[in-house]
Amino acid sequence: MKRLVALTMLSLFSIAMLSACNTVAGAGKDVQKAGEKVEDAAKR
Repeated sequence: MKRLVALTMLSLFSIAMLSACNTVAGAGKDVQKAGEKVEDAAKR
């Protein structure tokens, strides 16, 4: 029973980490695009 609980917790932790990576990567791309827009406006 303890092994089942440990495997379940490990699985949930792994899923949370993988989804967080995708979220952070997406947010980073959004921030990068916003920075590019500000840079373009500053060049004008």
